[in-house]
Amino acid sequence: MSELKEFLLPDIGSDAADVTEILVSVGDMIKEDQDIISLEGDKASMDVPAAFAGKVVEIKMNVGDSVSEGQVVIIVDVAGSASTDAPVVAPRVVAPVEALSASASVEVVEVCLPDIGGDEVEVTEVLVAVGDIIEADQDILSVEGDKASMDVPAPFAGVVKEIKISAGDKVSEGTLLLMLEVQASGAPVAPVATVASAPVVAEVAAPKAAPAPVVAPTPALAPADIKASPSVRRIAREFDIELGAITATGRKGRISKEDVQKYVKRQLQIAKSGGGTGNGLQVLAYANIDYSKFGDVEIKPLSRIQKISGPTLHRNWVTIPHVTQFDEADITELEAFRKEQNAIAAKKDLGLKISPLVFMMKAVAKALQQYPNFNSALSSDGESIVLKKYFNIGIAVDTPNGLVVPVVKDVLNKGIYDISRELGEISKKARAGKLTAKDMQGGSMTISSLGGIGGTQFTPIVNAPEVAILGVSKSAMKPVWNGTEFKPRLMVPLALSYDHRVIDGADGARFITAINNYLADLRTLIL
Repeated sequence: MSELKEFLLPDIGSDAADVTEILVSVGDMIKEDQDIISLEGDKASMDVPAAFAGKVVEIKMNVGDSVSEGQVVIIVDVAGSASTDAPVVAPRVVAPVEALSASASVEVVEVCLPDIGGDEVEVTEVLVAVGDIIEADQDILSVEGDKASMDVPAPFAGVVKEIKISAGDKVSEGTLLLMLEVQASGAPVAPVATVASAPVVAEVAAPKAAPAPVVAPTPALAPADIKASPSVRRIAREFDIELGAITATGRKGRISKEDVQKYVKRQLQIAKSGGGTGNGLQVLAYANIDYSKFGDVEIKPLSRIQKISGPTLHRNWVTIPHVTQFDEADITELEAFRKEQNAIAAKKDLGLKISPLVFMMKAVAKALQQYPNFNSALSSDGESIVLKKYFNIGIAVDTPNGLVVPVVKDVLNKGIYDISRELGEISKKARAGKLTAKDMQGGSMTISSLGGIGGTQFTPIVNAPEVAILGVSKSAMKPVWNGTEFKPRLMVPLALSYDHRVIDGADGARFITAINNYLADLRTLIL
């Protein structure tokens, strides 16, 4: 026998939110706490779990609908499942029984961290102080975890009596945040039928926060090390802005709404003038052609990586004034040394193989130390450059799903064996699709090597916000004049592309010449 029950949207910490995804269909059998819809509001993105198990009979909303607390989400046939009342969603409230009586005027309650979709997060900022009068849904602290950054709202209004956490603390679901003095009539607690001597504890669950979308072929949208509230991140997504391009002026390096507004105004001014980054270019759209009328066709969707990297590569190509410097490096002695070291490593059973790319990485790191302008980034306003004091080399890796650029850290201070091991590990991780955003951040310069595939030269696109990239093609034996005769030498073609706003042609020539010298005589790398 059917027993239909309405599931109502619980308190989600804001007046309304948009439905971004419906995770169930009519006829599905769902479990208690199974996520059924995804929402996005001003404060956070989140998944809403079911309050009870059963069969989905009807879905009462569509993607794009704006919903609020108490609205019917789905109708479930709970026949055969234990019937439960719809839960009240709020942080845990603990108070003595005496304080819950109708005659009491005020009470002190505990506010605990609700379920935010992760095991543990770090408190980045406490937004209230002892003595503050706060309103319901006012943000009381900011936290940051592996999945997202978010602000935690107060479940109800009151006076802050005591704060139990500090910035930098690690907290998880149920951690006591603060003590709040509230009006007894306003405390969201269930009526107490019997009086007991022990405190009454009412625990309820909050919706799980959904992971913030990551858009990153290289350090991309909203990397984890950028501090901004969910509302600010949402505004940035709506305007398709990379938070890394915005200068933060908020407390403790946080990006504020005003920072985003200033950035948008500046970009609009640049677009109107037709200058700056080139975002004012008027590009004709492609014609919509029916290719099937010319013969058989197959529609193959772009991979996720291609969808992400395509717009970024296009932006870099049309907004950066590229110059590409071509040259050849003599790696005859380097190759002999490499083969010798691989033979030694095999005898010692070290489990590694040294590739020519490892020496390229060392040479580039050394050249970056010699010419600091190459180890820099152009500021978002285009009025200064940021000189980096670290030497991290990005390596373009070809994977079944597209090109990714993991970063090997501190190359200048690592030996050939260490770099070889790390390069092998990160390449396997890339091809398995297990790279994280952190693995692809913090590069000084990128190397794109096609030597193992073929080709004589190509023009690599600068991997912004870096200002230069080195392209490596297939090496070949060539007759080289040494002053008295032609000698067979192993030569590798190099192509150095750089941002002409930061680097002059003369410096480009010096940089690629320095790389050539380091590769031709490895002894110079230790000078």
